[in-house]
Amino acid sequence: MLLDNIYKKFSKDIGIDLGTANTLVYVKGKGIVINEPSVVAINQRTKQILAIGAEARRMVGRTPPHIVATRPLVDGVISDFEVTEQMLRYFIDKVHAQTYTFLRRPRVVIGIPSGVTEVEKRAVQDAAINAGASQAFLIEEPMAAAIGARLPVQDAAGSMIVDIGGGTAEIAVISLGGIVISRSIRVAGDEMNENIIQYARDNFNLLLGVRSAEEVKIKIGSAYPQQEPLYAQMRGRDLVTGLPKEVTISDAQVREALMHSLKIIVNSIKSVIEEIPPEIISDILDRGIVIAGGGALLRDLDKLVHEVTAMPISIAEDPLTCVVRGTGVVVEDLETLKDVLVPTEFGRIPR
Repeated sequence: MLLDNIYKKFSKDIGIDLGTANTLVYVKGKGIVINEPSVVAINQRTKQILAIGAEARRMVGRTPPHIVATRPLVDGVISDFEVTEQMLRYFIDKVHAQTYTFLRRPRVVIGIPSGVTEVEKRAVQDAAINAGASQAFLIEEPMAAAIGARLPVQDAAGSMIVDIGGGTAEIAVISLGGIVISRSIRVAGDEMNENIIQYARDNFNLLLGVRSAEEVKIKIGSAYPQQEPLYAQMRGRDLVTGLPKEVTISDAQVREALMHSLKIIVNSIKSVIEEIPPEIISDILDRGIVIAGGGALLRDLDKLVHEVTAMPISIAEDPLTCVVRGTGVVVEDLETLKDVLVPTEFGRIPR
């Protein structure tokens, strides 16, 4: 008990958005201090980790055969336990760079997708404990995103959040500090990148890299027709000649490529709305649906969702950081907000 109190006094409790694409870290009393890609570069011969985060991402697609730049999380779930543990250790150590080694035992709140199994929850907790956390608490990403978007999650009135990340899109209705209805679909930013890669292959015989596809999506991607046409250059390899090739693509073509994923997301939102109890649906008609996550930055996504759902739609302020800001709010007042945490078979809620 005495040691726990010492750790609490000197350790920097942290909130982590452990995302498929990016990991963000919030430090109690400081705010967001880390925002880096969830990428780890490994030497396959020696099994040594060469780089983590932004430095590792620069290596993607540019490494010799024995060096692999990998993402240890797939669809928001740990696919490589040991590498995830190393990545978490790197971020925790980076936060505690100025403190004594023996005091690096923070309490950690980690955002997880709402549809994960008990085994997957245990994997996240174990990875955090092994990486140096004294305690690891879990919060469902839509709940964290709603708190980060300043929705009144503990009110008796209902709120609805859609969090579109890299690996998953989380749709949830929240009331009285709990999730009333939720749906987690594994169609999000990564799937949209794949849509663009497939479109380039099918229509231009062009082999496009993931980073190039993402750049096109960010530059001219949209969910609704634009007033002025937008264009971008795609560079890759010609599948016929094998030589480098550059083609120009329009926002209409990118929208056509993305529409398959967008329809799945929008139809999932619609199906959740159909399940909402009548008392809560009136609250959401007043408050509207809030969209968070990197996917919220896609041009005019709110227009598309409004057209299909007939609900008021708003984009959260700074949607990329909503989840980590939500974990940060919990970290700042862990005892008061303990009810929003996930009760796990393998972890205890703080008292």
